[in-house]
Amino acid sequence: MDRVGVRQPTVEVRWRNLRVDAECQVVDGKPLPTLLNSAISTFSLLTTMLGFNRHQERIHILKDVTGILKPSRMTLLLGPPGCGKTTLLLALAGKLNKNLKVTGEIDYNGVKLQDFVPEKTAAYIGQYDLHVPEMTVRETLDFSARFQGVGSRAEIMKEVIRREKEAGIIPDPNIDTYMKAISVDGLEKSIQTDYIMKIMGLDICADVLVGDAMRRGISGGEKKRLTTGEMIVGPSKALFMDEISTGLDSSTTFQIVSCLQQLAHISESTILVSLLQPAPETYQLFDDIILMAEGQIVYHGPKSCIMSFFESCGFKCPGRKGDADFLQEVLSKKDQQQYWSHTEEGYNFVTVDQFCDKFKASQSGQNLAGELLRPYDESKGHKNALSFSIYSLLKWDLVKACFARELLLMKRNAFLYITKTIQLGLIAAVTGTVFLHTHMGVDRIHANYYMSSLFYALLLLMVNGFPELAMAINRPPVFYKQRDYYFYPAWAYAIPSFILKIPLSLVESVAWTSISYYLIGYTPEATRFFSQLLVLFLIHTVTLSQFRCVASYCQTMVVTSIGGTMIFLVMLLFGGFIIPRPLLPNWLKWGFWLSPLSYGEIGLTGNEFLAPRWLKITLSGVTLGRRILMDQGLDFSSYFYWISVGALIGFTLLFNVGFAIGLTIKNIPGSSRAIISRNNLATFSGRNQDKDPENGMPNLQAETALTPNRTGGWYCLSHPLQYHSKTSTTM
Repeated sequence: MDRVGVRQPTVEVRWRNLRVDAECQVVDGKPLPTLLNSAISTFSLLTTMLGFNRHQERIHILKDVTGILKPSRMTLLLGPPGCGKTTLLLALAGKLNKNLKVTGEIDYNGVKLQDFVPEKTAAYIGQYDLHVPEMTVRETLDFSARFQGVGSRAEIMKEVIRREKEAGIIPDPNIDTYMKAISVDGLEKSIQTDYIMKIMGLDICADVLVGDAMRRGISGGEKKRLTTGEMIVGPSKALFMDEISTGLDSSTTFQIVSCLQQLAHISESTILVSLLQPAPETYQLFDDIILMAEGQIVYHGPKSCIMSFFESCGFKCPGRKGDADFLQEVLSKKDQQQYWSHTEEGYNFVTVDQFCDKFKASQSGQNLAGELLRPYDESKGHKNALSFSIYSLLKWDLVKACFARELLLMKRNAFLYITKTIQLGLIAAVTGTVFLHTHMGVDRIHANYYMSSLFYALLLLMVNGFPELAMAINRPPVFYKQRDYYFYPAWAYAIPSFILKIPLSLVESVAWTSISYYLIGYTPEATRFFSQLLVLFLIHTVTLSQFRCVASYCQTMVVTSIGGTMIFLVMLLFGGFIIPRPLLPNWLKWGFWLSPLSYGEIGLTGNEFLAPRWLKITLSGVTLGRRILMDQGLDFSSYFYWISVGALIGFTLLFNVGFAIGLTIKNIPGSSRAIISRNNLATFSGRNQDKDPENGMPNLQAETALTPNRTGGWYCLSHPLQYHSKTSTTM
């Protein structure tokens, strides 16, 4: 590319006077997450929803921070826990929680954040490892690469080939093959995956399942590397990485950061990495440093100038100390004094505000301010550097990719489906012997046996769908992550989940009907056999769709189990068998028509008891089959069979649409809130500005103690603020 003068797309990120505030609830003391406090919290939330105000204060997470990230440079983000590093990364990646108040400007290549799609332009790599446990490392990366697309690689490659032909340049065959391979969009398997696995050290476990708590898989460190590789396998030119070294040894961290350094310099990427305590050799790989404390940027500039800046402030790093450790400790009141170099002068604690003022007056601070005053040079930009489309693939390609993954996951869970089918077949055989046709006649006495066996068939096929609850509840956390990265929309995920379960419903309904139908002795006509099969197939499909829909809204295993069971019991209650429709109170009869089980009962009983063998005239002047249906409140015309079929199809579509909507509007489960004690609030507000009553330190960290967590709530990491969670996240 350099030989023919083709420039790569680059991204320059600027932010000016960025301020992030959160509403923090003021409480008395330090409430623990006990049952009583949880009840009080719930009551407080209800009173707030009803319009009663509770005592809240606005807390500053980031306070008017300003900076710039340039292409081909890798920047290290340092700072103590709770200083706002994660919030800054999320803000720059355009992924901040909507409940926060954000002011200031963020732009990429001079374009405002709201004028393009930052989620597709930049990649945020979080602290949590969310992956599908049934997929291998290679499959996970291939899936990510397929959905992230190739960006502008195809257009760049065409331009390179054209210029090479004009200049008569013969490219290196290996490089040429690789560049062409990574420029092809929509491939199921990408050579980019092999490259990323190699540089991330994942090639040794490429075909190993990711695994989870119940399934053996890769190690925690390998999962952390997979989380990083999943995002850098795409074409994003801006990478924001949050604590990617968690769970990794220093050697592995050095290897990964070294690869990122090469990525930044060769592909001209813009990379910002947050690390807590990097080793000295890892620290030396970075080009620039951003040092944060209490929601402010203390230093932002070249790594080579940061030590001279602190020396000008009177602090010197001893030879025995690593630079990164020194930078963390020099801002702490407890550790700062040991680094004071002006021993002839008296030592006074230098606050974060004082460091910030000195940085603004320093040469590095003035250089930063001067760069921000100069507008972005659009001649250096590339038209394809930013993404203005939400998804990288066409709608049909999105469905195909999700379809392929869902099919793969069904194959990995084939044992469950086979076991369920065998179990259903065995129960069908036992049921057939219980209601054996040789012991049952076509009369009013044995009609109740036939009616009971039909209801039992419906009941068993509905119960057979309960495992769908557990499967549907385990996958949404990964889905939410990929949805928020705009891999695919909710409907592209929901459609394959529905379509691929249709053959499963068909197999299980065939297994039941083919074994039990003639053993029990239903009407032997073939049309009646297939009519019963159709209704049982639809009732099983409705049940699976219903449980998926319930799981998408309830979200946690406990709530989903309770919700699914409650809906199942309501369906039984209004199904028309336990309580016949005529015996329902008038004000509850509407429930009969809202239960899918009712339509299954209407379809199966009408199919059986309106058959020719039940046409014997009774003393009341009606046929035997009609009398039996009248006693049960199911006396409907024969065409109601097709109405029942249509209703079951309608319920199936309704539940699947509800499933897609639930996935669209819901987020990762969990309820949390930021709180601050009244005493600490008084200190923070200036009523006790000198010292914190508990530790004697200036209470400045209260302004910056919030960091977003994976539940959409907030972890509170510094002393004055606390974190209180009402529910935990089920993964």
